[in-house]
Amino acid sequence: MKLKYMNLNPSQLLISVFVTCILIGTLLLKLPIATTETITWIDSLFTATSAMTVTGLIVVDTPSAFTLFGEIIIVILIQLGGLGIMTFAVMIYIMLGRRIGIKGRLVIQQALNQTSIGGVVKLVRNLFIFSLTIETIAMIFLAIRWVPVLGWGKGIYFSLFHAISAFNNAGFALWSDSLMGYVGDPLINIIISLLFIIGGIGFTVLSDLWYKKKFRKLSLHSRLMLVGTLVLNMVAMFIVFILEYNNPSTLGGLASFTDKVWASYFQATSPRTAGFNTLDIGSLEEPTVFFMLLLMFIGAGSASTGGGIKLTTFIIIILSVLTFLRGKKEITISERTINQTYILRSLAIATMGLFFVFIAVFILTIVEDEPVIMVLFEVISAFGTVGLSMGLTGSLSILGKIVIICIMFIGKLGPLTLAFSLARSKEERIKYPYEEVLTG
Repeated sequence: MKLKYMNLNPSQLLISVFVTCILIGTLLLKLPIATTETITWIDSLFTATSAMTVTGLIVVDTPSAFTLFGEIIIVILIQLGGLGIMTFAVMIYIMLGRRIGIKGRLVIQQALNQTSIGGVVKLVRNLFIFSLTIETIAMIFLAIRWVPVLGWGKGIYFSLFHAISAFNNAGFALWSDSLMGYVGDPLINIIISLLFIIGGIGFTVLSDLWYKKKFRKLSLHSRLMLVGTLVLNMVAMFIVFILEYNNPSTLGGLASFTDKVWASYFQATSPRTAGFNTLDIGSLEEPTVFFMLLLMFIGAGSASTGGGIKLTTFIIIILSVLTFLRGKKEITISERTINQTYILRSLAIATMGLFFVFIAVFILTIVEDEPVIMVLFEVISAFGTVGLSMGLTGSLSILGKIVIICIMFIGKLGPLTLAFSLARSKEERIKYPYEEVLTG
């Protein structure tokens, strides 16, 4: 696979492709045929960026502001952004029988956050087939619920749109209140949540599960992701249920205990980059909001459709702290030692993530007259490509929208991709003596 712009490194090329697609999406969404009423260029850019970065934050109401053409453009951007431009490029080359060169494999490696270029083409092929299969199956199940209510045409379309949006962790919905109308619906809760959980686990884990079948044969990364996802979701569900149980604007206002359980489950799993909501986010208790900030910042898995610093990054940082407190020098888990490189990488990702969040919050507190908690929530939601909102996004100033656009872009591509695109790395041939520096 020959690539133009050979002077660009993989990170720079990946960023260029994303920017190009966002700009094309912006132009298409600005066309009169795409909207029911004229929208500004900044709102068109914001929507295209939100769709391409599979975030789901909106500045105009999707179902009322966009026509069928506009909605189709949005869902295409979601699919391109979720599975990745390189995934579709590779599949086209495979179908044409063309060879994919080293540079192409390096870009794929960067796009899917892999540690080596070995097997990336096979991973992309499996990813493409698996994703389309899952989305099709989910569309059929959703159609069972929506076709009788909406009719064949609209029911199938709504089912396909939400299947793609959920699997890619985008959070775009064709109802103005997201999925609040289905807060106690078992089918919608199960299918939508399974889609964004599967999409958020990561394609490497899914491929590992497909070929190895048994849990004990899985790689350490896959086992950490599966166990971590299960534990975090269960803990989050319990916390949301306890904190919101007596809140009349959320769980307290639901008629049955079953509805409260479904709402707690859905709203506990959604903040890790899904963006759908069945409860009014602006009515949540402050402790719940603070807890969701952590979930959104952690995000989904590496090589997934989600954002955030990634769950394995968070786990490695926690293990690093525990290892230090125990007086040990190396992180060991399941009879395996974590390489020092991955520890430094995890710390770099988390630190840069916090840095970008801080800068964005600092700017928005200057230009927006809103409570800090609302600003912080929108920024972390953008960085984690979550899409949940407390209601601030729609009222942002032009500068505020630009800031959130930048954070969504950084959150999707990852802080390190941005750093690598600017850095000029070189091999260190000289080693210097160690010296102690007082810390803590």
